[in-house]
Amino acid sequence: MAITATHFGTTRDGLDVTAFTLECGSVKARIMNYGATVLSIECPDRDGNVADVVCGFDTLSEYQSDINPYFGACCGRYANRIAQGQFTLDGKDYTLAVNNAPNALHGGLVGFDKKVWDAEIIGDAVKMTLVSPDGDEGYPGTLTVSVTYTLSAEGEFRLDYEATTDRKTVLNLTNHSYFNLGGHNSGSVHDQLICIHADRYTEVDEHSTPTGNLLPVEGTEMDLTKPTPIGKRIAEVQGRGYDHNYCINQAESGALTLAAVASDPQSGRRMECWTTEPGVQFYAANYVENVTGKGGAVYNIQESFCLETQHWPDSPNQPEFPTTELAPGEVYTQTSIYKFGLE
Repeated sequence: MAITATHFGTTRDGLDVTAFTLECGSVKARIMNYGATVLSIECPDRDGNVADVVCGFDTLSEYQSDINPYFGACCGRYANRIAQGQFTLDGKDYTLAVNNAPNALHGGLVGFDKKVWDAEIIGDAVKMTLVSPDGDEGYPGTLTVSVTYTLSAEGEFRLDYEATTDRKTVLNLTNHSYFNLGGHNSGSVHDQLICIHADRYTEVDEHSTPTGNLLPVEGTEMDLTKPTPIGKRIAEVQGRGYDHNYCINQAESGALTLAAVASDPQSGRRMECWTTEPGVQFYAANYVENVTGKGGAVYNIQESFCLETQHWPDSPNQPEFPTTELAPGEVYTQTSIYKFGLE
């Protein structure tokens, strides 16, 4: 394992941002401490040709711009949606910014994706830490959260999350990388295959707000339990296409589980997604339109996909969903792995 650190840019507020390159075996990953963001992941195809399979930008200013659809970012305090930007905790009502009307999305107006995290190299890993003060974006409690990134010779890019709070709060963290296994600039992912090990998904309304119902995937366009071309039935999916939380089939709560497998028949690249979380949001970049990214590549709808490992959306308002509450004295932990290889 080799880790190098380089200056990536300076924020509008004058804070320096560092990019870290992790290289092990045939895979190279690059991350930065603005938004604890994954900048790139490079891996070979069946012929040994290396490509970057993560969409993103070349400059910090672009990551800070309004055109950034959370490329590679760590989303929090609460990834995904909270209905109406409101929830009640221990009898007290909390109001959040409605930044994805009518819902709160990915932590608010200035979520974890827009913060500069403290970062340090610890052995063969990079650890990023953030302190979110009480009341940050409307959430209670001073929260201390860390994400540790490691890369193994087996092609495993591992994210270990940990958090504590001094006051009861809600918490849901994810990484929002956009993948295209043909290469970030290779166009449509309709012919790439996806398999998600989930028999149910959370039903949503026209605003992508959970209804509280868990629906079976069997016999529907949502059934991805066997390797399926992403584009095969995407036109039949509610809204613009896949943007749904799948309820992972876990042998036990919190067990590290193979949630999904994606592959690209043309290049031979394969990616496994493992997580301890109960859900994975499969999102086919339905709202990415004419975004100029790395090297001048122009990204459009369904030219990448996300596998956002997380708790289920709107859990604070859905008592039947797995809890996202975190109390003082408890430690939030989560592990997610993206493992790269060949078919």
